Amino acid sequence: MFMARRKIKIETERLTLRQPVMSDHLPWSELRRDSADFLTQWEPAWARDHLTRKAFHSRVYWAQRSVNNGSAMPLFLVRREDQVLLGAITLDNIRRGPAQAGTLGYWVGAPYARRGYMREAIEAVVHYAFDRLDLSRIEAACLPENTASRRLLEKCGFKYEGVAQSYLQIDGRWRNHVLYAALRMDRRGRTQVG
Repeated sequence: MFMARRKIKIETERLTLRQPVMSDHLPWSELRRDSADFLTQWEPAWARDHLTRKAFHSRVYWAQRSVNNGSAMPLFLVRREDQVLLGAITLDNIRRGPAQAGTLGYWVGAPYARRGYMREAIEAVVHYAFDRLDLSRIEAACLPENTASRRLLEKCGFKYEGVAQSYLQIDGRWRNHVLYAALRMDRRGRTQVG
């Protein structure tokens, strides 16, 4: 069956946020492999075939299908000056109807952490979600001890909302996560909670 290919591309000051394509496999797998120690402490366990071309093909197919049906927006962060892949950001679980919400997830390779790239990407995706997708709420979650991610979300205007018990399996254990949200019409003001 033929599927019309929708494309999403967001430009920021230093980045192009775009959907993954098959030619990204090598830079993606190298960045993930080289950053494994940095990433795996915060992510669900990687499948045995996580870095393979076949698994990446499935990832690219899922990304295109998700964009086409409006359920997710998986994007790679590519530095515009040299076309280097830095990481990825996904607005997933997009819900319509009375919710008008989505869930944000992201990762950045170890060499590019704490350089403002992910903040730039999050702010662009949130703006796109509110302005172009007409969403009302963007949610994000991270491990309580992931202070870098918590600070990042707070700098991007997300507010702490609470703790989700046994939210995700990380390193083979069900782990609690702290929940954050950004609202299009946020009347909560600044908060130091969380």
